[in-house]
Amino acid sequence: MPDPLSQLLASRDWLMADGATGTNLFNMGLQSNVAPELWNADQPDHVRRLYCDAVQSGADLFLTNTFGGNASRLGLQGAAHRVRELNLAGAAMARDIADASGRKVVVAGNIGPTGEIMAPMGSLSHARAVEMFHEQACALKEGGADVLWVETIGCDREFRAAAEAARLAEMPWCGMMSFDTAGRTIMGVTSVQLSALVERLPNPPVAYGANCGVGAADLLRTVRDFVASGNERPIIAKGNAGIPHLEAGHLHYDGTPAIMADYACLARDMGVRIIGGCCGTTPAHLRAMRDALETRPAGPRPSLEEIAAQLGGFSSVGEY
Repeated sequence: MPDPLSQLLASRDWLMADGATGTNLFNMGLQSNVAPELWNADQPDHVRRLYCDAVQSGADLFLTNTFGGNASRLGLQGAAHRVRELNLAGAAMARDIADASGRKVVVAGNIGPTGEIMAPMGSLSHARAVEMFHEQACALKEGGADVLWVETIGCDREFRAAAEAARLAEMPWCGMMSFDTAGRTIMGVTSVQLSALVERLPNPPVAYGANCGVGAADLLRTVRDFVASGNERPIIAKGNAGIPHLEAGHLHYDGTPAIMADYACLARDMGVRIIGGCCGTTPAHLRAMRDALETRPAGPRPSLEEIAAQLGGFSSVGEY
């Protein structure tokens, strides 16, 4: 039996994912020195609102509030012993809201990087990374997540560890890395290398791609390389809504809903199957994206010049 995400992908040309988690929670009052995952227990009404906003804005898939829910990151808050509790709570709330939506909505159990450096450059062993990811994956599965959503990874070794954890948890998964203006992750992985890596894994992801980074235009330049690689696995694009600015104590990004609507359609025309936003993407952005995807006819694959013209240019000049 195919997993719920694969079923939706089989029936639709594109799916819309959600927007930001941290940005929207900060604008609800989350302090920068507090792990967002703690709100799954301490402020569940705010987390439910985050989820409901995504669904009501048209998302076919939304992420649980568990990006930093591994033992290493939670340990910075003295909460390493709460991995199961916080991931389970985040997923269970999401499951309830998805089931009450009246349509098929996929709950994606969000897993971010450990925050540690993998051996041999750092001290984090493969076995320990797998153990931490597996602990988180099992709690998300228990809470009702349909798929694991591994994102913002910078290291191929950490990506492999997350894949192994998904296999051990017997969960379908998606995997994303975050790329800079030079087209590489923080640990030097290129988009072409990621396209090759996912096919070498014993349990390839349902879909793969890029998230976060430095802006929507740069993310689509990375997507171009995914497409050119020849890998036919579904591609994910989850770009930031511009650059952040602090205004009256709140984070605001300069990417307007209109720009993000253009980005969503450009991504679709490039062949991206799962389109969403990352940092700075609010419900207003999502509504504009959904409306554009549904009302604007599909067009030919855009060139880099067309992407730059519509989205305000790239953060760096030239090829990589």
